[in-house]
Amino acid sequence: MINYHNKKFKPISSSENSETTSETIFLYKQHQNILTSNYTGGNIIKGHLIGLVDDDGTIHIRYHQINKNGDLMTGICVSKPEITSNGKIKLYESWEWTSGDKSKGHSVLEEL
Repeated sequence: MINYHNKKFKPISSSENSETTSETIFLYKQHQNILTSNYTGGNIIKGHLIGLVDDDGTIHIRYHQINKNGDLMTGICVSKPEITSNGKIKLYESWEWTSGDKSKGHSVLEEL
């Protein structure tokens, strides 16, 4: 299992309907297979996620956040890891809003 504890990530690409930007920073905490993160930046004032990490490092996530418009947004996400040649983690995410327009999207996060 990949250990995400105390690792920071930022988006390097995202679907148009995403609220994250390259200014959004996620700080991951992990205890056993339970992952949490607080995140902020860009269009997001405050966000939090909770997830379960599989043996292969895949994370099954639920998230909620407040955007700059003051909207409370929620969603689900599956995040699949890749270890890059420099040993950093890249996360390929498929997500879906469970609030708002309930649209789907993709993002790629990179370990800082």
